[in-house]
Amino acid sequence: MTNAMLTIHNVETGEIIERPMTAAEKTTFEADAKAYADKEAAKAKAYADKEAAQAKLAALGLTADDLKALGL
Repeated sequence: MTNAMLTIHNVETGEIIERPMTAAEKTTFEADAKAYADKEAAKAKAYADKEAAQAKLAALGLTADDLKALGL
């Protein structure tokens, strides 16, 4: 298995350094990637839930504005 690479670009000098990630960097990277994926999955689920709720309202002939007017 190859090591994940880290690219460091010094914008002042234009120097670009590529090196393997340390174990700590790789652990942090993987944790951040998992947290991002979990957050995106939660957003997708919330969107799907909202779409399902709107579909149920539409099946009843109601809109979200109708519910607001009813105070629900």
